[in-house]
Amino acid sequence: MAVTPQFSVADYAVFAVSLLISAGIGLYYALTGGKQRTTQEFLMADRKMSAVPVAMSLMASFCSAIALLGQPAEVYRNGSEYWMLGFAYFLMLPPVALLYLPVFYQLKLTSCYEYLELRFSKPVRLVATVMYNIQMVLYMGIVLYAPALALNAVTGVDLWGTVLALGVICTFYTTVGGMKAVIWTDTFQTVVILAGQLAVLIQGSIDIGGFHKVWDIATSAKKVEFFDLDPNPLTRHTFWTLSVGGTVMMMALYAANQATVQRYLSVKSERAAKVTLLVTAPTLLFTLLLSCLIGLVMYARYADCDPKAMGKINSYDQLLPLFVMEIMRSLPGMPGLFVACIFSGALSTISSSLNSLAAVTLEDVIRPFTKDMSETKITWISKGLAFAYGVVCMAMAWVASQMGGVLQAALSVFGLVGGPLLGLFSLGMFCPCANAIGAFVGLLSGLAVSLWIGIGAFVSRYTAPAPPAPQVPMSCYSFASNSTIIWSRANETIQSTVSSLGMETTAAPTNVTTGTETFPVSSIYSLSYLWYSLVGAAVVIIIGLLVSFLTGCSRGRRLDPRTISPVCRWMCQCLPEQVAMETERRAEECQQLHDADNNQEHPSGVPKQVSEPSLAEIETSL
Repeated sequence: MAVTPQFSVADYAVFAVSLLISAGIGLYYALTGGKQRTTQEFLMADRKMSAVPVAMSLMASFCSAIALLGQPAEVYRNGSEYWMLGFAYFLMLPPVALLYLPVFYQLKLTSCYEYLELRFSKPVRLVATVMYNIQMVLYMGIVLYAPALALNAVTGVDLWGTVLALGVICTFYTTVGGMKAVIWTDTFQTVVILAGQLAVLIQGSIDIGGFHKVWDIATSAKKVEFFDLDPNPLTRHTFWTLSVGGTVMMMALYAANQATVQRYLSVKSERAAKVTLLVTAPTLLFTLLLSCLIGLVMYARYADCDPKAMGKINSYDQLLPLFVMEIMRSLPGMPGLFVACIFSGALSTISSSLNSLAAVTLEDVIRPFTKDMSETKITWISKGLAFAYGVVCMAMAWVASQMGGVLQAALSVFGLVGGPLLGLFSLGMFCPCANAIGAFVGLLSGLAVSLWIGIGAFVSRYTAPAPPAPQVPMSCYSFASNSTIIWSRANETIQSTVSSLGMETTAAPTNVTTGTETFPVSSIYSLSYLWYSLVGAAVVIIIGLLVSFLTGCSRGRRLDPRTISPVCRWMCQCLPEQVAMETERRAEECQQLHDADNNQEHPSGVPKQVSEPSLAEIETSL
């Protein structure tokens, strides 16, 4: 009788060592240097980090456990077209580095949502903060639970023991070590991720008979494809959706997400921040390439005997763990390295989320009520927030196990906030005429449209008839009879959890209607998920500008020129002479007052607000 494969002592040892090293890094930074005694050190690493470790941290956080499991499965099912997402990694660099980053860096912000109050109003800032916090709390729970569930079903690793171990270790080193611990553990975890991917790729290729054989099998099955130029936006993955839509999606991650902005603001200079972005892109591309190649190797192994069709797995997100256990279970320690690789992706994502949530909550919610509180007490509050969010993360993992499909709907909804937030920051930095009322209405409108499309896509996907199961040759079942894996019914929920983040890559789209029954309203639900960010951002900008024009634009308000993108200020030279002179005069006034006040910084590192005429006049009428 078949038995579930168990980890060996060597596997557990490798996994445990990776966790202990992460905890040790956190403890080291708790006991050295400034010992995390100020919020600047705890949340921003004293703004003295170098570019390379921060770039590795950004890469590790983007390669979440869900992406590491989902990307190879996507290539296994639909071919190598997904690798075209690599174009987006480079196309997003110029706009982020030249248009958005200088604004954040010049303002010396801790929470990127502080910008929204400086540029618009406090209500706009608070709405954006709430959107981000809800999204990240839900995201952390599923990032912790979903990969643990997939690995438990395939490897036999204890589900809740793993969840608790990861949650406790991650909360510990984030709480005691602060941003320095987050960045350096991410750097270590980047090495583990790359080692795990390379080990799987090399051993998998050897097991097939060499990568040349893998390539021959994949090309003969037309799984190697890179330039599908279909312009239809309803097609899930084409060159245009991946490169253009993917670029806007990546910009939402790198220009309007606190977890990302906070880290490249922790480096020594604006130039170093730009170098960080330049280093991040090729590392992301390399990990994506490894994932795609692993997907092709898996296809070469299972080309004629699909494990899901045979009932060996309930979701394609379990395919990679199955593949690893079949090719590496005779190699002591290698399955442990793979699990360490997957959970390094989870740890890096969760730790950066904990630190960013602590920063946002402290600066946007608590700081206004702690003006007379000592820096020591405020630092302890920030540490308490990181610890509290760690507990919430573990609680959300339990909620994920109980809610199933309902949680999927919730996470699908909150995975759509990146586009509207990108639109909001773009409205502020590139449209000096936009006012607080326009920004507020535009943000709510963009969010509403994103939710409409997201919920509609979710409902249409699960009400459409299921596609027919692929035919499996009888010879496959003789192969399956030799398998040593029994699948637990518990993993039936993995499909409804992993696919919910908007990062899940293995679910094929289902059109709502076909042929003559297609209507424009219902067809939008089949829009490729890679266009969601662009749609949300565009709605915010269009509605925001329209409402701003109807409500008098920025009349009666003087904007701090630092809240406007440098490129936009340069373009003011093209305005009529009188307008350009007035703009330049205001900029000089603000800069002179800012320079005089430059040494009187707020404890959080945000420059003290200068006299009333130089900063945005906060509109609170909303």
